[in-house]
Amino acid sequence: MTKVSEAPKARLERPVHPAPKEGRRRPFIVEFYGSAVAKKWLMAVTGIMLMGFVFAHMVGNLKLYFGEKSLNQYAEWLKEIGEPILPRTGLLWILRFALLGAVVIHIVSAAQLTRMNRRARPDRYKAPRDYAAATFASRTMRWTGVIVALFVIYHLMDLTWGVGGAEWTSGEVYQNIINSFERWPIAIVYIVANLALGVHLYHGGWSMFQSLGWNNGKFNDWRRMFAIGFATIVVVGNVSMPLMVVTGVVN
Repeated sequence: MTKVSEAPKARLERPVHPAPKEGRRRPFIVEFYGSAVAKKWLMAVTGIMLMGFVFAHMVGNLKLYFGEKSLNQYAEWLKEIGEPILPRTGLLWILRFALLGAVVIHIVSAAQLTRMNRRARPDRYKAPRDYAAATFASRTMRWTGVIVALFVIYHLMDLTWGVGGAEWTSGEVYQNIINSFERWPIAIVYIVANLALGVHLYHGGWSMFQSLGWNNGKFNDWRRMFAIGFATIVVVGNVSMPLMVVTGVVN
């Protein structure tokens, strides 16, 4: 009898794959950073830092109304803070880097949170959004943020770096402001940008409490009053300066 040859043993045996290993859990801080809660916290904390700077910056600039000597002395004092422990302008640069970091974290967190919200709502192109419960400030946060960011860049170019088109002299803060705000188009830019800043501050001041978990309905009226009051004070203070200069009240 003819013996049927057996198939090679290698063909009959199926390869045995090792059981998949369980994925290693990432550290808690990494997991937390990837959550929406962390993004909201980061936006709230950096928002508080930036709101504090905006308010302090506005109050300091109001020395414009006390005359050239007062404003220039204030600008010089900012450079001397921290001496002799730190070198001249040392603390000022530390604050600048801290604010820059806060701005970057604020913008990145906002962009990431927007993407997370879009992924969580895949039918956003089919069902119309319900704007009834949203305020104008909340709907325009992205655009007011872009306007404010572009304005800050121009503001630095105009009054810090001296490349804004007006006559500029290092150390002559008062006269540099006058030279810039005397131009109607520039005064209008500052006014419009600060109105956008006010809208942004209003919604930021309102929502930061909710982002931090302080959203008890009993305090909603206080939250609204704080948001309106803070935004109004900053806008009125900032808008008054280009308005007073361009109309000749301050010269």
